[in-house]
Amino acid sequence: MRAMEPDNDPGDTEQAVVLVSGGMDSATAVYEAIDRGYEPLFFHVSYGQRTAGKESECARRLADSVDATDFLAVEATHLAEIGGSSLTDRDIDIEDADLDSEEVPTSYVPFRNANLLAMATAYAEASAASAVFIGAHSEDFSGYPDCRPAFFEAFQDVIEQGTKPESDIELLAPFAEGSKTDILRRGLELGVPYEHTWSCYRSAEPACGTCDACAYRLQAFERASERDPIAYETRPEYA
Repeated sequence: MRAMEPDNDPGDTEQAVVLVSGGMDSATAVYEAIDRGYEPLFFHVSYGQRTAGKESECARRLADSVDATDFLAVEATHLAEIGGSSLTDRDIDIEDADLDSEEVPTSYVPFRNANLLAMATAYAEASAASAVFIGAHSEDFSGYPDCRPAFFEAFQDVIEQGTKPESDIELLAPFAEGSKTDILRRGLELGVPYEHTWSCYRSAEPACGTCDACAYRLQAFERASERDPIAYETRPEYA
């Protein structure tokens, strides 16, 4: 994966496909892409997850907030049919948060990011976009193998080997080495409307407050001395 530090020229009108789940990480990735000079092409994937409807709603609200001209929503229900994740299989319980665990959690969807990035790359190539953004971060890759920097570096090689010679698509994971708190602080600088995002694995309203996704999110807001604007059934402290 190529260096991610330099910003594009402010006058650059290149396009970037941004994987937008409806969560706070991908929302921040959208605003990061815009700050780097890209026009974002929203790419939202529903794969049979429990909160798919809420995530789609949030992704569309985010698109409205930046006046996005392109919003592509697709379904990847084969991931639910394959199973193996508590996000898609109602027979597997969503675990309560364990932020110290380094085990792969039940919420891991087998090889999901490879599937999503393959589709995002296809969209980017068909649209002549020059980049694909994904909002994964370091606390993700402690448990999810397809969120590790090495995975993104390897996928950059896949992109270069599997696209047309004239295609030049850069895979950007700007928060891969950072924490959820780092993402939040960057998003607050950029003015990300976090009230239009959703992270909870269990519920579409209100958020449970006790799954891993809620825990990392609440912890980030606590560490940034901010109050999360979305509703929770309970708001435990994860400092």
